[in-house]
Amino acid sequence: MFKSRSEGNVVYKCTVRLLEDLDVLECEFQPHHKGSFLLDYICETLEITEKDYFGLRFVDSAKQRHWLDLAKTIIKQVKDVEPLVLSFRVKFYPADPCRLTGYGKVMLFQQLKRDLRHGRLYCSIGEAAALGALIVQDEFGDFDAETHTGEYVSSLKIALRQSEQLEKKAMELHRKREPGLETVAVFDEFVGIARSLETYGIDPHPVKDHRGTQLYLGINFSGISTFAAGRRAQHFRWPEVHKINFEGKMFIIHLAYTDDRREVKKHTVGFKCPSGSACRYVWRCAIEQMLFFTLPTSQHASVMSGGGFFSWGTKFKYSGRTEREILSESLNALRQQKLNNTSPSKRKAQSVPATPSSPQGDLAEIRKSRYSSLPRSTMSEPLGGCHDHMASSVYCTDNPLPTLETVSEEARKTNGDSNDHLSDYYFRDSFDHSSSESGFTSNVIENRLGSHLHHRQTYTSDNISSLAMHSMANNSALIQQQNASNSAKNAKKFSLIQAFVPSFFFVVAVLAVSAVYILESDSEVFSSMKNLPEMICLRYQYYQPLKEFLAKKFGAIF
Repeated sequence: MFKSRSEGNVVYKCTVRLLEDLDVLECEFQPHHKGSFLLDYICETLEITEKDYFGLRFVDSAKQRHWLDLAKTIIKQVKDVEPLVLSFRVKFYPADPCRLTGYGKVMLFQQLKRDLRHGRLYCSIGEAAALGALIVQDEFGDFDAETHTGEYVSSLKIALRQSEQLEKKAMELHRKREPGLETVAVFDEFVGIARSLETYGIDPHPVKDHRGTQLYLGINFSGISTFAAGRRAQHFRWPEVHKINFEGKMFIIHLAYTDDRREVKKHTVGFKCPSGSACRYVWRCAIEQMLFFTLPTSQHASVMSGGGFFSWGTKFKYSGRTEREILSESLNALRQQKLNNTSPSKRKAQSVPATPSSPQGDLAEIRKSRYSSLPRSTMSEPLGGCHDHMASSVYCTDNPLPTLETVSEEARKTNGDSNDHLSDYYFRDSFDHSSSESGFTSNVIENRLGSHLHHRQTYTSDNISSLAMHSMANNSALIQQQNASNSAKNAKKFSLIQAFVPSFFFVVAVLAVSAVYILESDSEVFSSMKNLPEMICLRYQYYQPLKEFLAKKFGAIF
């Protein structure tokens, strides 16, 4: 990765390899540029309109492949890649390749040739010969007996395991082809044959099943497939896939399908990947393929989370358009083009003519009502009197507005404080009495008692003592009420930490004991549970190593 400083801006340079290895593009980007910037630039340079089917791929320092995320900045994704080399590839192979137009179809043709050449587009020798004949047709044109002599096909690299038998069949089919065929027809025929193959759009990922058998996992528009010895062993269609997850090195598929009895069945399948990063890459590829080909719009895409309790979680948010959005937009563009190509006379006949018979007064009224219905800025000048009685009186300048009484800030504070004190007093008096408020109440009673004795001296000592005892009884009642309210308030307090921490440790302990009991038990009741991918991953990646470590540790002590 190269970077240069000019006028205070950092510019990074990268190399993008196209589908032909000798074709490269030198691109530049800045630190704030996202992956969509680079893809848009390449598609614009190559004049590709269906850019959503393509992507940029790179290899990190750990030799793990990644697709460039279009919603994230480029520099954060490739900061450890040196030198920075990206590969422009077809990311989503369309279900109907003939819908691609222009240079997009040419790029798909080159991608399929590359897949056949590298062994990803696996097929029989007859199908490989038919595809090879079309490649020869595109490279050399129509068969010419004077020019095409000898083993002229051997100069082309057609398939991964190219043999003389394959070359002879390709030359034989090339001689039989009808001359004068256009290049677009050759592309369509090639793509049609490749589309009928089971390995169309498949990028094989090496995995192992629960028995340790070597398989290859492939993901395309129809679903997820497994291949063994070049043949498809399993196929899980997207409508049957309920959830996709991963746990460490284990790639897990949750299925929900209907059997012959029309009963919904649920099944879980797991595959072990070579490493955790490879498993995350497979999970992300599966999520992107599923969302691109199944969602109606990208707005329906939610944040997908992968990884479980024993692995680092990964979150992914799909960005870009889906295939349905691309098809609907292309259909709308086609309709608009047909509408624009319609003759002017037909458009004039179909359109409704404007009738200038409306009186000028009505037009002025309509125009005024339109403008009067819009809110006006307080900074603009008034537009004069309102002559339209249909307009709202709110925007009429002739109607007097109600005067607003100005309230000073001091008065507002006074009113607000009095209201606050009033509401606060009633709230406290109803639910909680403080010690200061209790003292204030006793002082008021004593003052009232003193004034009463001052004005009424005819009271006897018995009356005075009875009043004093009455006031003491009131004070004791207030104190009891305060203590009762404080005890009720303390009883209502709830500590989340004190309740959560013991519950959390209790649940963890119960789960740990249950897992150990299931893994160590030989009962047939837990046999189906032991074969779950999550339990297999837990046993061989965490439980078994921990068990061996503890055995060595305590064995050395005792």
